[in-house]
Amino acid sequence: MPDNTNAKYNKILDALQALLEEKSIGTISVREIAEKAGIGKGSIYYYFSSKEAIMEALVERDYQKPLDTAKSLAGQREISPFTRMAMIFQACRTSSTEFGIRQTSDSQTEAPEKAFIHQRYITYLIQELTPTLTEIIQQGIDGGDIHFDNPSALAEIVLIVLAVKLDNTLVPSTQEEIENTIVGLISLLENGTGNPPGSLNFLRVL
Repeated sequence: MPDNTNAKYNKILDALQALLEEKSIGTISVREIAEKAGIGKGSIYYYFSSKEAIMEALVERDYQKPLDTAKSLAGQREISPFTRMAMIFQACRTSSTEFGIRQTSDSQTEAPEKAFIHQRYITYLIQELTPTLTEIIQQGIDGGDIHFDNPSALAEIVLIVLAVKLDNTLVPSTQEEIENTIVGLISLLENGTGNPPGSLNFLRVL
């Protein structure tokens, strides 16, 4: 894939993002993306093999900043593992707003498409953050702050719950329902990592 600092590459991504604010992904053509970007259709295929590839690149670009911030936490051992986990949880909360995609229609025919787009973002988020959170949990295990046998499984479970619930698109919930889920997750974390009840309540500020 070409360098994502390339101006034309980013024009293509900007064009798709702008079009997604106006219409559904299924009705957008590569020709439209090219016209919006002010380039020839043939130039699109120099950078991307398909519209789906452009969408994937847009996901990656729009999540890059929060993911870079989260990944940098792995090396900051002077910060407690749970504080760093909380910062990653916050990244999960804010990341779904990074891409700014919105649809103008709320029709039922577009609901599956909205879910599909958000699923792309959530899947990418979980895949990218799981190794980072796993590393932080392992550091907590090594330091005696966390007691758990499978850090990667714990990381994935936590991220799936947070990403899906806090995104609030795939499974729409009231604020109270989200809060109840977070409380339940905190309780599971406390029990599962050998920490006393209430010790991780600071995570509720999320």
